[in-house]
Amino acid sequence: MSEDFDFDKALKAIQSGQAITGKDGVLAPLIKQLTEAALNAELEAHLEAETEPNRKNGKSAKTLRTTAGNIRIDTPRDRSGTFEPQLVRKNETSLSTEIENKILSLYGLGMSYSDINEYVEEMYGISVSHATITAVTDKIIDEVKQWQQRPLESHYPFVWLDAIHYKVKENGRYTSKAIYTVLALKMDGKKEVLGLYLSESEGANFWLSVLTDLQNRGVKDILIASVDGLTGFPEAIRAIFPQTEVQLCIVHQIRNNIRYVGWKNQRKFLADLKPVYRAVSKQAAEDALDALEEKWGEQYPIVIKSWRSKWDDLSAYFKYPEEIRRVIYTTNAVESVHRQFRKLTKTKGAFPNENSLLKLLYLGVENASKKWRMSFRNWGQTLSQLAIFFEGRLDEVIDL
Repeated sequence: MSEDFDFDKALKAIQSGQAITGKDGVLAPLIKQLTEAALNAELEAHLEAETEPNRKNGKSAKTLRTTAGNIRIDTPRDRSGTFEPQLVRKNETSLSTEIENKILSLYGLGMSYSDINEYVEEMYGISVSHATITAVTDKIIDEVKQWQQRPLESHYPFVWLDAIHYKVKENGRYTSKAIYTVLALKMDGKKEVLGLYLSESEGANFWLSVLTDLQNRGVKDILIASVDGLTGFPEAIRAIFPQTEVQLCIVHQIRNNIRYVGWKNQRKFLADLKPVYRAVSKQAAEDALDALEEKWGEQYPIVIKSWRSKWDDLSAYFKYPEEIRRVIYTTNAVESVHRQFRKLTKTKGAFPNENSLLKLLYLGVENASKKWRMSFRNWGQTLSQLAIFFEGRLDEVIDL
């Protein structure tokens, strides 16, 4: 047994400014003492439970990586070699998972490998290589896969979809790939990311695979899907969820169109466009669109044509009250998730593989989800309105 921990001496050391934890921390001797005492107690219990003759057989030295730095301990042995300590198992060099959890936490905050190593070395007196950090963070890959395959609720009032792009190494070269985030509002009015889907390109076949995945995981009905102008999505969702209404994002539509308007006229054009998407009714919006075409149609025909060709999906929100309109006319809800992603990935120029990207974004989803504890504002009233507009489709999940 090591010498008893001197609390008076430790108190004086702390008062003099010595660190409590970390390299050369005050607690290192106490951790050593407690660990060795616990191991000896484990051996005593093991020997008492043995049916065959057995006894103590000296000790062996082991260096542990702990939150108080590297600590050398003496682990007891038995004659027959049947003793397997539970606190510090054979061939194990870490006292607990605390350091690994700290690495995951730092990684989930978007810190670079170099910054993580610097922090861990400063706090615990342990240097961790890039390979070690990768090995630690790779442990969540199975968790990511389980999350991607988890069962979902049967009904979702609102779903938002949008994409964010990253460089990922594939076959020896970096290619641009899109991560499509599917964010939903659940029946309790709280948000949930249903899945992350990676693809080089979009199209009806890709969206069919995404929507089929949601269906296979238990989704029976989606009332309204708010999306950017995703190629092939309206056709795909109508094939899997034929009753779902599609609302194209007004903000994306404006951003995409304004590129075709001369910069000198952009402010005036946007002012004339506002009565279209801010109208009190669909008829008023169509009258405003007619006026917009009359004024700007000859100068910017491609912009007017874009609004006309997509009008059915751009104007779906006009049939609803203001509370519902605010939720569906833009994909801002999912874009806020992507802002969280960008914070995490700003130190990463590119990713060596898909798993390295997905595990970081998964941690981003976990971080964002912690803030989604409150239901959507006035959710009870909104849900009642939805039950009226979509008569019968929510009967099996709500009791009004």
